[in-house]
Amino acid sequence: MKIKSLADLRKIKDEVQEKIKLRELGENAENHVQIKVAMATCGIAAGAKDSMNYLIAELDSRGIDAIVTQTGCMGFCYAEPTIEVIKPGKEPVIFGFVTREKAKEIIDEYIIKGELIDGVIPVNYKTIEEQ
Repeated sequence: MKIKSLADLRKIKDEVQEKIKLRELGENAENHVQIKVAMATCGIAAGAKDSMNYLIAELDSRGIDAIVTQTGCMGFCYAEPTIEVIKPGKEPVIFGFVTREKAKEIIDEYIIKGELIDGVIPVNYKTIEEQ
């Protein structure tokens, strides 16, 4: 990419800083909230991309250090969009039917206050990688 303006240079700077932040968070993932959004075909069709974009923007605007990544199918197609939330020192929790409104509730009640809310998929004794 050729730099043709100050705006181009700022865009490159922002992209590099975001990559550095993501790498730093990834190296210490266990110390941060981790959110994995199921982005298989069924999740995408149900609106997972919108939910993921909302989570990223909302967590960033609130200054909450969280790692939001995408993953494949979690096996809960009936409950898409689904996300797995791992808080430091806690067991993973999977939430189903995660719209923007539900994502906001998850941030407000579970991530910030530590209170479980409706929408937990009960069979989640293992992380995605262990299933």
